Amino acid sequence: MTDLFSHSVTFEPLVPLWLLAALAVLALVLCVVGLLRASPSGALLRFGAALVILTWLAGPQRLHENSHPLPQTALLLVDHSGSMSLGQRNAIARQAADILAHAQTPGLEFRTVNVRENGHDGTRLFEALDQAAADIPPARFAGAVMLTDGQNLDTPETIPDRLRPAGNGSHHTTLPLHVLLSAKGEETDRRLEVLEAPPYAIAGQDAHLRVRVQDAGPGTHDGTPATLSVRVNGEAARTVPVQTGTPQDITVHVAHPGQLLVSLAVSPLEGEVSTINNQTVVTITGIRDRLRVLLVSGTPNQGERVWRRLLKADPAVDLIHFTILRPPEKDDGTPLSDLALIAFPVRELFQEKIRQFDLIILDGFENRHILPRLYLENIADFVRQGGGLLLTAGPEFVGPGSLQDTPVGDVLPAHVPFENSIITQRFRPTLTATGRRHPVTAALPGAPQGLPTPSTNGAPPPGGTDGATEGTGSWGPWYRALRPDRTHGEVLMNGPDGAPLLLLDHVDRGRVALLLSDQIWLWSRGEGGGGPQAELLRRISHWLMKEPELEEEQLAASLSDGVLSITRHSVSNDPANTVSVTAPSGATQTVTLHPDAQDPGTFRATLPATENGIWQISDGTHTTYAAPVQADPAEFATLRATASKLDSITRQTGGGVFWLGDSPDTLHVPSARVASSSDLHGADWLAFPARGAHTVTGRTAAPLLPTWVYLLLALPLILGAWWREGRRPR
Repeated sequence: MTDLFSHSVTFEPLVPLWLLAALAVLALVLCVVGLLRASPSGALLRFGAALVILTWLAGPQRLHENSHPLPQTALLLVDHSGSMSLGQRNAIARQAADILAHAQTPGLEFRTVNVRENGHDGTRLFEALDQAAADIPPARFAGAVMLTDGQNLDTPETIPDRLRPAGNGSHHTTLPLHVLLSAKGEETDRRLEVLEAPPYAIAGQDAHLRVRVQDAGPGTHDGTPATLSVRVNGEAARTVPVQTGTPQDITVHVAHPGQLLVSLAVSPLEGEVSTINNQTVVTITGIRDRLRVLLVSGTPNQGERVWRRLLKADPAVDLIHFTILRPPEKDDGTPLSDLALIAFPVRELFQEKIRQFDLIILDGFENRHILPRLYLENIADFVRQGGGLLLTAGPEFVGPGSLQDTPVGDVLPAHVPFENSIITQRFRPTLTATGRRHPVTAALPGAPQGLPTPSTNGAPPPGGTDGATEGTGSWGPWYRALRPDRTHGEVLMNGPDGAPLLLLDHVDRGRVALLLSDQIWLWSRGEGGGGPQAELLRRISHWLMKEPELEEEQLAASLSDGVLSITRHSVSNDPANTVSVTAPSGATQTVTLHPDAQDPGTFRATLPATENGIWQISDGTHTTYAAPVQADPAEFATLRATASKLDSITRQTGGGVFWLGDSPDTLHVPSARVASSSDLHGADWLAFPARGAHTVTGRTAAPLLPTWVYLLLALPLILGAWWREGRRPR
């Protein structure tokens, strides 16, 4: 490349600057004196000669620089976002970028930058431009080319600073932005938008969604009729007529607590680029309304405050609590008018309003004829018809009037004999093998890792483990429990000598939990290190109220990045290890689940799942559903190739918009050049302004004029002044 030459003038004084300045002042003073006293013309000639001599003394030098031109750099921003995966857009963009990058363009080089969507924010090409341009020297930055489908979410309204360079050496005030679109023209697309969708809804009621169908592209308009398909958890689809551009309300019935997947799909638009955004899945979690809990304490006890604190802390729980302070046998003759006690509303609670409760807790309750047999039968029927019952049992459970000898005993998971059933000794509760797998007790904080060590003499085993094997966790001790003679249901915790301590059971449509000790409150006092009392009682209560996350038999699935993950949790010793998977298209396959070594009772499997829609997974008893979750919904909101989002900013910079075509085999890639005029694009070419970037390779200095030239200039002035003054009359 040929060197460029530039010239400038500098000074190398032959005398010190102070002397040069003094001579200049002296010459000026003599000129003024001459103007006042002598011939004005002679004085001016002498001053001119002095200026010539002063200029020679200043040493003017002509500085000669040799410079080498530098190529300027333009950015190639290649869009690799999710929407570019449609059709052959990525292949078109990559091939066009390769052609431009390898073209031999004098004075111009390209730097390729691959741009992917930024998390959940969609495609952001201008953010990538700003970051990439920061690494290019401003004098060499020539502009940018974007190879994209036009779906960009950070297009500015005015020209960004990177395209307004300071000290631009060309006649252009901005640097150009050119856009190359990976399509042959403007495309059409239909999309389904969810305007409103509640994340939660009350079980047994309707949830309301608001959606809108939008058409975009040439020839589209609002008011076009379409059909919306609505499917809930794989049920039969129902169709709803809609019109494009008009919001539509959709009603979905939330039949039960837990997750509901609502699949929405709109009929396709003829000729649209893709149907990916014609469908979506909305997740709604069904929750119970206000949970009503009835807590009856047989006598004032240490655990009452714990129960109240636990249940009142949950804003979704309405608690009604009664404590029996004066049972019927304590009749001391005091007139009722003198008593400050509230009469126990037996009929109202256990006859008229029992069906309004979700859970009944009997804490140390000893009947003693407080509840007639009819009301006790109502409690048993309450459980069988879907209610929850929790009993904490102490010595009153085996005394006269014990609940296990009433109709309530028919739904309890254990029977305690009258004699030799109360164990009074120090022991630490432990988890059974089932308890370590059951969600109610699994992973409880501080759970001892082992089964109880039998003890027959009531004394702690050697080493002070108090009936528990040594392990990585240990709970505080209790001192009293009941030993049952028969049980059914699931035993989650053991007490002294391996006797069952906590039992859960299903009774028809309801559930029962029985804790065979009245000393769980010791954990809240920190006895021997305490224990997870509040968490355990919370889990038991929510299991009784059928919280889906606490079910002992669970089947769950999720779908992400084209992979369907299936998880089955079971407390069974021999659970089913296969499930049936039904794709949205109706195709069915059998998948084998494998045990998770790190999580007892859990079995997992994964398989590829590329179909959009709701997938159904069933083990024969339980059924669950999964739907794909888009990692970046903003990226797939609109899928058509369009120049509308980038056209304005492109034209503001003087750049051009080019359509590459719809196939790598028929590309129309414009050629690139460095412009010598203000035009920066044509039908088949794009250009960048010459920035004049260069580097200096050397400098030389020479006197501006030879010394004899100064002499020739000064001598005539001196002779002229002498001649003029010689002709002045005396």
